[in-house]
Amino acid sequence: MKQEKLFFLADNPFYTKRFASYVGRRCRSSSIKDIAKELHLHWETVKELDKQYMKEQLRRVGTPAPQVIGVDEVSIRKGHSYRIVVSDLLRKRPIWFGGVDRSEESMDMFFKEWGLKKTRKISLAVMDMWKPFRKSTLKNVPKVAILFDKFHVMGHLGDALDEVRKSEYGRVAGKDRTYIKGQKYTLLSNKENLSLDGKRSLKKLLAANRRLSIAYVLKESFGQMWSYEREGWARKFFDNWKESLKWQRLPSYQKFAKMIEKHWDGIVAYCRPENKVPLGFVEGFNNKIRVLQRRAYGIRDEEYLRLKILTCMLPEI
Repeated sequence: MKQEKLFFLADNPFYTKRFASYVGRRCRSSSIKDIAKELHLHWETVKELDKQYMKEQLRRVGTPAPQVIGVDEVSIRKGHSYRIVVSDLLRKRPIWFGGVDRSEESMDMFFKEWGLKKTRKISLAVMDMWKPFRKSTLKNVPKVAILFDKFHVMGHLGDALDEVRKSEYGRVAGKDRTYIKGQKYTLLSNKENLSLDGKRSLKKLLAANRRLSIAYVLKESFGQMWSYEREGWARKFFDNWKESLKWQRLPSYQKFAKMIEKHWDGIVAYCRPENKVPLGFVEGFNNKIRVLQRRAYGIRDEEYLRLKILTCMLPEI
């Protein structure tokens, strides 16, 4: 009695590898539910065929030895349940998804799994100002340079601006208050991204409230920090920016300035030529993960989410 292995069959012997590849390509742009309805299949069958397709994608690209990594956390469910995502910023693709939370021990799991041979080539790590990530990275790669992500820093400044908005809404009364109500995202968005009505609302708001106007100008000007190529000029800019807070009565901005002082080395590191990396990839990748999570809403298969995240930047096969 002999058994013959048919190379063209998928892991599920009822379907061919060619069909599994077709299902996987369709799942890159549509939800499992939609593909199952279109192909008259059970949604679990579609999910398993998609997983086979993504595993083949990862097998073909191999495991790189990254020189510049980006580290971030992903919330996988309510209740502060996090996983860590590590990306290769030069190849612009995620390379690891794991851990049990966002602790130092979970970050250590990446370096242990990747191995000393690959991780010793890392020269720069881009991350937010979360201490456990920084401690784990410096412990496992002592000579690595740490760079704090611009978008996380500006996120903290946006929170400071929102605190000013809330305090002004509570302080003023009458007609001045109507200009502030419902304008949170008008203040926090980039001016270039606002619609015509949004720009008009912003203009009225800033003309009606002097303190909010000052806070908004300070927030917009701080982005200039990442345009300098010399650390001395960046320091001079920050000192001038901090000095302009002196008589403005903006406690949330004073708190933000102290945080920048505390993490200055990781922010000014971007001025060095060898650390000029595409920081926009990190923010774009985070938006892509949120889209994947919305599309896979209701699915509790963490392995499926891991594969989706690791292959979302890979070319289709």
